[in-house]
Amino acid sequence: MQKLIEGIHHFQQTIFDTEKHLFERLAQGQQPLALFITCSDSRIDPSLLTQTKPGELFILRNAGNIIPPFSAVAGGEAATIEYAVAGLKVKDIIICGHSLCGAMDGLLHPEHLDGLSAVNKWLTYAQATGRIIEENYSHVTDQASRLTATVEENVLVQIENLRRHSSVAAATSRGDLKLHGWTYELETGQVFSYDPEEGQFLPIEHATGIPKPPTLHTSTM
Repeated sequence: MQKLIEGIHHFQQTIFDTEKHLFERLAQGQQPLALFITCSDSRIDPSLLTQTKPGELFILRNAGNIIPPFSAVAGGEAATIEYAVAGLKVKDIIICGHSLCGAMDGLLHPEHLDGLSAVNKWLTYAQATGRIIEENYSHVTDQASRLTATVEENVLVQIENLRRHSSVAAATSRGDLKLHGWTYELETGQVFSYDPEEGQFLPIEHATGIPKPPTLHTSTM
């Protein structure tokens, strides 16, 4: 707790003053670039990963970056998605899974979640992911590779759940909203984007439909 309090003091005394105009502007409202849906895992920092400032990402986090089907529950996920799409008019939604995900490990190994009844119940919204792995990946016996496949398939399953939310369905049908599936590799810092044309996750710089970063030119003297 002491580290957190010291961090607040540092923010107030150092960061806030240097970005005062930014925070004054943010006090007037927000216009985020995208809704970023990812896991609650403490090792994931969406703003650090994307190098975005306050006000640029609308963020939804939960265990396993799961999106319950629209009719399943009137919960925080549905409300956050609707507000981002219908209220804030975001143009993109990203669902980002990550390597070494504890929620996906629990999906593969329910015994690791003994005594965690709420977590087990939450993971029922990823049952389709579990079945895909069970029926289509029986040949993958290496545990690390199996977990990676689970993380990737879960991103795709949750995107399909996301499509069925009424605000998302309306915005995508108008062409006002695009959905993206990403995975983040904690060990290397690499980000992979699902490429529908290739039918697989590719390093984000190689995926089609993803804007390429600007080329940096260095002057020679």
